[in-house]
Amino acid sequence: MKIASTLRAALVAIAALAGLSTAAQADGGTVVLTIYKAGWFIGGSGGSGVLNFRGRSYSLSTGGLDYGLVFGGSKTVLRGRVSNINRPSDVAGVYGAAGAGLAVGRGARAIVLTNQKGAVLELSGYQTGLMANADLSGLAITMR
Repeated sequence: MKIASTLRAALVAIAALAGLSTAAQADGGTVVLTIYKAGWFIGGSGGSGVLNFRGRSYSLSTGGLDYGLVFGGSKTVLRGRVSNINRPSDVAGVYGAAGAGLAVGRGARAIVLTNQKGAVLELSGYQTGLMANADLSGLAITMR
């Protein structure tokens, strides 16, 4: 009986270590995105950026669609961290958000987004232009 419980404890410990080693493989990097957005009820966005990951830089493209109450045009520059990625291509994907905002001139912006691969973007920066929105938006990031 003592051998069975010792064996069970050893298997639980091995499973826990295996889970930790898998989680430890996920890494992070930094991201800079410049996004141009315009719309009248339905809006679109496009832009570019750079991912810095494990000492290398990777070019990114962004594009998206906004629907709801969207009015105006703006330029947004966001900088921040990406986490929970194993390779640069994990950043690529579709990120969705619901939000509301108003930018007249220059205003602060911060957002946290997750894609279908589990990559988490924590970004902040500024938005310039005239933009009023209460919408659902999607942002697609692709590797160039």
